[in-house]
Amino acid sequence: MSIQDNSKETISSFSFEPFFFQADALILSALHEDITTEDITTNSIFSKHQTGCADLICKQSGTLCGLEVFERTFFLFDSSIEITCFHTDGEVIQKGEVIAQIKGCMRSILSAERVALNFLQRMSGISTYTYEMVALLSAHHAKATLLDTRKTAPNLRLFEKYAVRVGGGKNHRYNLSDSVLIKDNHITAAGGITNAVKLAKQNTSFVKKIEVEAESFEMVQEALLAKADIIMLDNMSFDEMKKCIAFIDGQALTECSGNITKENIEFIAAIGVDYISSGALTHSAPILDFSLKNLHTI
Repeated sequence: MSIQDNSKETISSFSFEPFFFQADALILSALHEDITTEDITTNSIFSKHQTGCADLICKQSGTLCGLEVFERTFFLFDSSIEITCFHTDGEVIQKGEVIAQIKGCMRSILSAERVALNFLQRMSGISTYTYEMVALLSAHHAKATLLDTRKTAPNLRLFEKYAVRVGGGKNHRYNLSDSVLIKDNHITAAGGITNAVKLAKQNTSFVKKIEVEAESFEMVQEALLAKADIIMLDNMSFDEMKKCIAFIDGQALTECSGNITKENIEFIAAIGVDYISSGALTHSAPILDFSLKNLHTI
């Protein structure tokens, strides 16, 4: 069975729906990557008329995310497949639970299985890791908001940033068009923070906040004097971050970034920073394992 483009058809209402018409091209690309012409194994064993049923089983406990993308993957491959879901994104699920049941053409179920599972496993892994990090902040009544970064897998940012939100985190800028973030290379090429901020203020809309990445106390001093709206404390020691937060004293929003882990996030939050950004939410979260099991003909 060839991959169908059902992206123009009406879809049900669920939390990921507003993103589907952006996501469809990415899902179809993933399906085409996995099937150049046909699934020769499946098609040699099952006829196009055979139908079947399978259970989606969670093999690890965690925070579910990507179930609607899982459904959409099958729908774009074969719109006649029926999926009954017993959970929704954001729910904490337990090892061994049946998450959904899939019915339809055996060829379609088997051919789209891996791509659908890949999306679900990656997104659920990110939401689970994010949930655990947010829980650490909540347990210590920290005011800091946990953010992701642009350190996402190419072409998967839409899915990965959604997964961070499902896990309880917030999104930093989606891409380079969203906001001004003056980083080390911008600073070096512009001749310093002062000139970089000046140029940014001159050449961007007044409604855009300007964030500056600082790697030392001296850079923080210059960024504050240049009237940056947000100052990112990047890869600083705990003591240096604490010193910078005290110096800024609410005159700008503060963000800490660099090597944020489960082991140190509570200590960083305790210094009173406004935001904590972590690339690990998307680039280092382990997958949450799922499988299609109990497949049988009907």
